[in-house]
Amino acid sequence: MPHVADPRGTEAAVHDGGLSLLAGITVVDFTQALSGPYCTMMLADLGADVIKVEDPGRGDDSRHWGPPFVGSDAAYFMSVNRNKRSISRDLKNPEDLETVLALVADADVVIENWRPGTAARLGLPAHRLRELNPRLVYCSISGFGQDQGVRAGYDQILQGTSGVMHMTGPPGEPTKWGVPVGDIASGMFAATAIVSALFERHRTGQGRVIDIAMQDSLVSMLTHHAARYLSTGAAPRSDHNGHATIAPYGTFRTGDGFINLCVGNDSQFLRMCDALGRPELAADARFGTNPLRVANKQQLVAELNATLSTTTVLDAIAALELAGVPVGPVRDIGQVLEDPSTSERHMLLEFHRDDAGSVRVVNTPWKFDETAPSVRLAPPHLGEHNEEILGRS
Repeated sequence: MPHVADPRGTEAAVHDGGLSLLAGITVVDFTQALSGPYCTMMLADLGADVIKVEDPGRGDDSRHWGPPFVGSDAAYFMSVNRNKRSISRDLKNPEDLETVLALVADADVVIENWRPGTAARLGLPAHRLRELNPRLVYCSISGFGQDQGVRAGYDQILQGTSGVMHMTGPPGEPTKWGVPVGDIASGMFAATAIVSALFERHRTGQGRVIDIAMQDSLVSMLTHHAARYLSTGAAPRSDHNGHATIAPYGTFRTGDGFINLCVGNDSQFLRMCDALGRPELAADARFGTNPLRVANKQQLVAELNATLSTTTVLDAIAALELAGVPVGPVRDIGQVLEDPSTSERHMLLEFHRDDAGSVRVVNTPWKFDETAPSVRLAPPHLGEHNEEILGRS
């Protein structure tokens, strides 16, 4: 195999501040779009050295998913590719493939999110790479799993096939979640599986092959909705912004906006009625227990909407919080990102890239002894680290 420069770089170069829990772990990343890059960003934020392998002609598709663009790349790409290094190689070229295999021979993790069968066609199947490097943890992310054909695995499709859309939005109007939860969930599950396999390898010296499906990830998240079907045989319908088994629980309109109100027990219900100036609701036989409130939910919701429509978001929240009733506003993303607590919790990161100036993105949420992830490396230009990693451009 061709010689390549030490892909790990120096400890100081790779871990200049921030978290280093995965320091010394090298990840060869063949992923693009969102599910795989989200996974490898999590590993990179924890300190792993992630080498992103991209096609030299185009690179990761998400580089082009704009506007908006930040410098030469889309904001989409910038959001999930920090703390990584990029090399550009044509995997259909035998020489370039050999170069990549030399990287894999010294790596700890390989991750790919091609359609099933693509890795084998490119000469990078799990069994070949594990023969080359028995300590390797090899993770595949796909829409439906490695044994379910080659169907495309886009988030919108998976939200439909998994039942998630059926449980979201007004009844009878399937609605996707506002965030690509299939991509993000599968990326999270993949990262958890990879770290677990690395922990096992510490004991056994052997790697693992991991098969993560977006479909499985979303089915796993059905939790209590699935439990309702499995215990009754009846497929649950969407409760829109409400809750099938708790009342009152959902989104309510005030005179100037919306609040979420979550009353989880009878004591909270009594306090809510007093806080809203409606003590008679607490005495109403229809609403005496949670099962009764669920059975008479429409009447209860109508009463609460009538009362809340005469007040404001701020006044309703103030009264309910004072009474110890779980409540909160419905905010847009701008309000969330400008909230001082978002910065106080280190949920915003800023980095500089030569073609974009200062760029802000959201952080991963871990806090270890008050230390949060930081940016060691700005999202890379396509092939930016060819010479550093391979010794040539």
